[in-house]
Amino acid sequence: MSVTQKLNTLFRKKSMRYGVPFLILVVGGSFGLEQFSRLRYQFSRKKPVSPEEMEKLGVTMKKSEEVTLDKEYERIKQLNIDEWENKRGPRPWEEAQ
Repeated sequence: MSVTQKLNTLFRKKSMRYGVPFLILVVGGSFGLEQFSRLRYQFSRKKPVSPEEMEKLGVTMKKSEEVTLDKEYERIKQLNIDEWENKRGPRPWEEAQ
């Protein structure tokens, strides 16, 4: 058997026709996805907002010492969750009327 005949019989097998391209797609896709996600996070424009900037916009931020899990739990415990009324917002087609 010559080399070309061996290659032809090798490429006729189902594992070579379907399995190898699938593995190349999966492995190559993971590397491509890694590059795209790296670009996404490298050039994102999100920056943390300082309390001074929020004060300029008119929002008062509490200090981290003022807000604790225990204090928020006690505040939520005081809410009356048994007697509430469901208020439905207007739909876009209802605003014109």
